[in-house]
Amino acid sequence: MNPQAKLIFATSLLMGTTITISSNHWILAWTGLEINTLAILPLISKSHHPRAIEAATKYFLVQATASALVLFSSMTNAWHTGQWDITQLTHPTSCLILTSAIAMKLGLAPFHFWFPEVLQGSPLITGLLLSTAMKFPPITLLYMTSQSLNPTLLTTMAILSTALGGWMGLNQTQTRKILAFSSISHLGWMAIIITYSPKLALLNFYLYTLMTAAAFLTLNSMKVLKLSTLMTSWSKTPTLSAMLLLTLLSLAGLPPLTGFLPKWLIIEELTKQEMAPTATIISLLSLLSLFFYLRLAYCSTITLPPHTTNHMKRWHTNKPVNTSVAILTTLSIMLLPISPIILTIM
Repeated sequence: MNPQAKLIFATSLLMGTTITISSNHWILAWTGLEINTLAILPLISKSHHPRAIEAATKYFLVQATASALVLFSSMTNAWHTGQWDITQLTHPTSCLILTSAIAMKLGLAPFHFWFPEVLQGSPLITGLLLSTAMKFPPITLLYMTSQSLNPTLLTTMAILSTALGGWMGLNQTQTRKILAFSSISHLGWMAIIITYSPKLALLNFYLYTLMTAAAFLTLNSMKVLKLSTLMTSWSKTPTLSAMLLLTLLSLAGLPPLTGFLPKWLIIEELTKQEMAPTATIISLLSLLSLFFYLRLAYCSTITLPPHTTNHMKRWHTNKPVNTSVAILTTLSIMLLPISPIILTIM
């Protein structure tokens, strides 16, 4: 792709996100979401492969529907209350429509079906943008309207997301699809806490972004798109494979890694809200995700391929590890000890 075109799309993404997160008026927020959608479409379809074109079409249709619902919910609210302010969303029907629209934008269950397909058709870097940057504006809209949303609906969607994200990721062999289901599962954890402690949901999103960025960039450096390639990568890039192992275990939420922090705080907050059974259910459902993270981790650190057929051995490379990968991996495995400082900032 032309560097000038790349610059225009990157600037548009930045501008769309900034407009949405800094707006108080629904129309402005909607405009930002639309700019974002239009800017990411060329990045998804840049390879001109039929699967990429299909992914871009699916993404466009889903996002256009969700944007129309955002507009519809804000208009309904303005019709009944005379308010266009984002924080003044008080009409119950508007809240219901908005929750559905944001769930569709984020890929929360039961509106999650488009996300793995779109991610599978996109390059790894575009996949990273779709999993992190493109989810930031909808999450901020949820944050701003959190006091008006229906907790029961969000809790149901959250448990469904965690269950489906873990369950559907079990038999996948494509790394992008596995990371898509991982994202759906993590969104469940954010959705369950957003009405009780919005700041905690944002903290969870920031840490999820850190860990997912580290995983995507590591896979991109290793040029890995499926598990069979990952199994033979140890002989080529042992350092990156070891870093990927730790990042995946952090994404799974195992102590003493960074990923344990948001899960621990969310379970604590749910218990304070007298929702211990819900906390138990979501914790048990996250074990499904743990299984496929462990499968990925096992594949990434396996030193001998598990089959006897002839295959090409990959040569060990002495290429230095990318600085951004190193920094992100360090952050995604070592932030738990400084959690008191993080909580003070939040």
